[in-house]
Amino acid sequence: MSSLLPAAPKFRLSKPDWLDSPKVLRTEVLAGLVVALALIPEAISFSIIAGVDPAVGLFASFTMAVVISIVGGRKAMISAATGAIALVIAPLNREHGLGYLVAAVILAGVFQVILGAVGVAKLMRFVPRSVMVGFVNALAILIFMAQVPELRDVPWMVYPLVIGGLALMVFFPRVSTVVPAPLVSIVILTVITVAAAIAVPTVGDKGDLPSSLPVPGLPDVPFTMDTLTTIAPYAFAMALVGLMESLMTAKLVDDITDTHSGKTRESIGQGVANIVTGFFGGMGGCAMIGQTMINVRVSGARTRLSTFLSGVFLMLLCIAFGPIVSDIPMAALVAVMIMVSVATFDWHSIAPKTVKRMPLGEMTVMVITVACVVATHNLAIGVVVGCITAMVIFAKRVAHMVDVSGVVDPDGNQVVYAVTGELFFASSNDLVYQFNYKDDPDDVVIDLSGAHIWDASTVAALDAIETKYAQRGKKVTIIGLNKPSADMHGRLAGQLTGSH
Repeated sequence: MSSLLPAAPKFRLSKPDWLDSPKVLRTEVLAGLVVALALIPEAISFSIIAGVDPAVGLFASFTMAVVISIVGGRKAMISAATGAIALVIAPLNREHGLGYLVAAVILAGVFQVILGAVGVAKLMRFVPRSVMVGFVNALAILIFMAQVPELRDVPWMVYPLVIGGLALMVFFPRVSTVVPAPLVSIVILTVITVAAAIAVPTVGDKGDLPSSLPVPGLPDVPFTMDTLTTIAPYAFAMALVGLMESLMTAKLVDDITDTHSGKTRESIGQGVANIVTGFFGGMGGCAMIGQTMINVRVSGARTRLSTFLSGVFLMLLCIAFGPIVSDIPMAALVAVMIMVSVATFDWHSIAPKTVKRMPLGEMTVMVITVACVVATHNLAIGVVVGCITAMVIFAKRVAHMVDVSGVVDPDGNQVVYAVTGELFFASSNDLVYQFNYKDDPDDVVIDLSGAHIWDASTVAALDAIETKYAQRGKKVTIIGLNKPSADMHGRLAGQLTGSH
């Protein structure tokens, strides 16, 4: 009798990939530490952009990194408070206060979970390679541009410190790769500035670091429909911008690591992380390309541990080692980010050989994407404009690939038109003018064996052709339709105008 019962399922806990070897564990731990050090001044800067206390940005970076390391779909990707999110929600904070901002972050997380569940991540397949290259290059430019203010109106000693930091990161890996070069650079420059009492801008100049962990709570807003209508537009904009940046960054990391990630899980994970961040009073965030590049490309991290530890180390550094972290010269972090921008930029894409061989349309899309991102400082806008440009160029190119050739029977009683190409709104507009309505014989055959009907515009164009021939007492027969084309034509023919 017992043999008829189903066997109990066997559950096996797999060993985390960061336990594969001591070397992997060391790499992940040190990478998390380097990212945490780089996150502190950025989180404070983004807090200033959003108009909130530095602790709000630092708490957001902590909760985003820790939560996404567990629920996210892309290993080793760093999520934290970002400039793009700060720009979106800054007006809400300015006009209504922090409570409304926090409520918007929670609602944005809910929107992201819904969008992720309905499959918004699948739209990534429509992002062309030229847009992706433009996104990466624009990002490298923005990372570099963000360092420029740190090099203006500063003591002259900042410049040799930055140069020294860059030199350390270039040459130290030739000596040893056990410790990440950025960490070595930060430590050495900090020791030099403190020991020699060199007066240069430090992390502490950016703002006060928090001295305790964030405490969960509800946003301080009235729970009314008015509040919902106030925060909803900002929350939806934040959800879209956050998802787009996160999915683009995940795709970039996929390419760098030659691995695949769960984009739907990442979309939902971003939402969950923002919900948690909101309840802890943070300003929300999304994937950070600069810190992700430090983690993946510069430090060589590949697992969730580095992401988790970047958040843990961030809070640990702020709470336990605040005075030490405050003494880190900004020059050290500027040098790290300049190296990141150089490593991020796709130099092959602008090499003379590549430019010479690349189709003009592809180069145009890349340049437009870069220009839009740099002009607006918004990666999402650049990606959308780049994708639209790529689609327009593609549609224009395909529209000119339609060919119509007519052959009259020797006895002159019938003409057969062979139509080849993709028939859609852009190509079918000219189709009507490709036929000799006046001089053709009474029997007209249109052979669509080499064509495909994509939309109602094409069916309407074929209806117009039949009408023009019918007005002259001539009969049109359409042959060679493949099944999808025949289904669409059969369903819509004669139904697209009110004259029937």
